[in-house]
Amino acid sequence: MSDQPRRPRRPAKPYRRPKKDPVRILAFEALRAVDERDAYANLVLPPLLRKARESEGPEKFDARDAALATELVYGTLRRQGTYDAIVAACVDRPLREVDPPVLDVLSLGAHQLLGTRIPTHAAVSATVELARVVLGDGRAKFVNAVLRKIAQDDLDGWLERVAPPYDEDPEDHLAVVHSHPRWVVSALWDSLGGGRAGVEELLRADNERPEVTLVARPGRSTTDELLTEEAAVPGRWSPYAVRLTEGGEPGAVPAVAEGRAGVQDEGSQLVALALAAAPVEGPDRRWLDACAGPGGKAALLGALAAERGASLLASEKQPHRAGLVAKALAGNPGPYQVVAADGTRPPWRPGSFDRVLVDVPCTGLGALRRRPEARWRRRPEDLDGFAPLQRGLLRTALESVRVGGVVGYATCSPHLAETRAVVADLLKQFPDAELIDARPLLPDVPDLGDGPDIQLWPHLHGTDAMYLALLRRTA
Repeated sequence: MSDQPRRPRRPAKPYRRPKKDPVRILAFEALRAVDERDAYANLVLPPLLRKARESEGPEKFDARDAALATELVYGTLRRQGTYDAIVAACVDRPLREVDPPVLDVLSLGAHQLLGTRIPTHAAVSATVELARVVLGDGRAKFVNAVLRKIAQDDLDGWLERVAPPYDEDPEDHLAVVHSHPRWVVSALWDSLGGGRAGVEELLRADNERPEVTLVARPGRSTTDELLTEEAAVPGRWSPYAVRLTEGGEPGAVPAVAEGRAGVQDEGSQLVALALAAAPVEGPDRRWLDACAGPGGKAALLGALAAERGASLLASEKQPHRAGLVAKALAGNPGPYQVVAADGTRPPWRPGSFDRVLVDVPCTGLGALRRRPEARWRRRPEDLDGFAPLQRGLLRTALESVRVGGVVGYATCSPHLAETRAVVADLLKQFPDAELIDARPLLPDVPDLGDGPDIQLWPHLHGTDAMYLALLRRTA
């Protein structure tokens, strides 16, 4: 045996409990709900934030906490495709083999490192602490190693490394750089019909946080009332629109809480205004919203109809959504009725209405600013699933309007398969219907295209990418 004295053992470091960060834990919970339950962040996040604001003690949120949590959730979802490509370059296995909760934590960390002004050391340490809380110490070490690799470069540097060169594959390059699925890039490019500048501006706009837009419902509220709110400015195009430039909680606006005003994208307002402004031949007494849920357009149409002494019938297939329509219309100054009915098999007689709006279910590719997770859920084959319903609803709308009346076909998607292709097919079936040039009905709105239909764009109009075609029955 050696006569050398043994070295004294170093005392073991005492175990340090991870620090719980309520903001990042809430953001992680929201991302897990989006991933596990196919939930939408705009539905999941508000109740989580409300609960955090109402809690007591150190977990109680203030306005800055809520703003950071919102940015972490939406920023991570918007840039998910880009961050996946970067994370994939930093791990030694395919991403599909990384547990989804681990990938959510890594994406949150990547967004803090590459998409915010949070200092590098703070972004890494806060995310590792989150990993210790929600994943355990073992997987937190893996998170730490990956984040330290990501922190070695900025976003531009990473994009040069992980995005295919534009000259070799333009669509794949844009998909990685601007975080959209390749098929969506291709579809938007086709819909724009322009060069690279237009599609890049659109993809960038899809990744920007949209302003909250309110609508003052005529006869119940005014824009002057809404403009008294903090950081409120007039809308760009709709005379009933007011924008909240610093976000805020629309539910705290008294007119919104009382139902006299609502939250509604300006593009949706313009669709209703254009239909209401379209000239009809003969009486103008009965209006129909054939796909009325959740009720935003119905509430505006009902108020506009009331100003002219007309009535509105709002139809929605799903009973719970019909309840939302009834809530939105409650207090409307004119006559209205809400029914739960299938718009493809309606209970009303053909030729019963002077004006008909049919805002059909669609892929929602026009609202990716508000629902960024939708871009990763939708598939090209979804278009085939919506096609029969869209055509069936427009067919019923054309049957429901009288001769000389007007139908508005609207959708929150610019995909040509959901817009012009649907309208063209129905015009073949209804030779007594004709397209009306909708552009003169929105005289202050620029860049509406070649007509006669209208396509709004986030990068040109600051709205969702709403589509509208107006058709008149002539025989």
